[in-house]
Amino acid sequence: MNVANQEEKILSLTNLSMSYGGDLVLRWIDLDVYRGQIIGYIGPNGAGKSTTVKIMLGLVEGYNGTVEIFGQDIGNGDPSYKRKIGYVPENAEVYDNLTACEYLTFTGEMYGMDAEKAERKALLLLDKFDMRGVFHTKISSFSKGMKQKVLIISSLLHDPDLLFLDEPLSGLDANSVMIIKEILAQLAAEGKTIFYSSHIMEVVEKISSRIVLLADGKIVADGTFAELQAKNEEGTLEEIFNQLTGFNEHREIAKSFVSIVREGGS
Repeated sequence: MNVANQEEKILSLTNLSMSYGGDLVLRWIDLDVYRGQIIGYIGPNGAGKSTTVKIMLGLVEGYNGTVEIFGQDIGNGDPSYKRKIGYVPENAEVYDNLTACEYLTFTGEMYGMDAEKAERKALLLLDKFDMRGVFHTKISSFSKGMKQKVLIISSLLHDPDLLFLDEPLSGLDANSVMIIKEILAQLAAEGKTIFYSSHIMEVVEKISSRIVLLADGKIVADGTFAELQAKNEEGTLEEIFNQLTGFNEHREIAKSFVSIVREGGS
């Protein structure tokens, strides 16, 4: 049963701005996110996506404006809201010298879980990815895809209400991608809220109930994919993205690139 509640605000950004070295990275962002939504948070490199997420996670300070999560102003110094958050960063540093068991149990304990429960739950979740056999193996021997699965499990182990995912499908095989996409859909249907950031437009287009496009530190589009389509001339999310961010040189760049590759070829 879908228990998403559009009336229950999970996250709210009000007049959020952030500067680095005098340069304005975020320009007065206003955004309300509700329970059960999958937000596709997209934008060009340097648009301010990572900065926004790091502010919400409490990893970056010095911003102006208000950030409320679960109705709590995160600027009040109380970190308790973080226990209800899961996070998969784009470039995560995993403790390679730990086994999957040790890493996931440690992560669970960090979120307040009992060690025995965290270990038992971690094994059951790894088993769903056919990784039971490497539960006591050091992560240093894992492939990129296996490490990514461990990271995804670590973000969900404590059953968070709000999930931040930055390129979560990186390194995963096609079957695992299908599983993760279905997991996200089912979590959202149960009322979990998901903030999903990726450069893979096809995935964002398919899984998101709402898409927020950031450019030059400002929100330039916010709505369902159908709503964005209705407001723009282009069809796919990738084409809408290029239209709204002003990037229309990809064909010429590709043509020039290929001509150089072909130069002097057989």
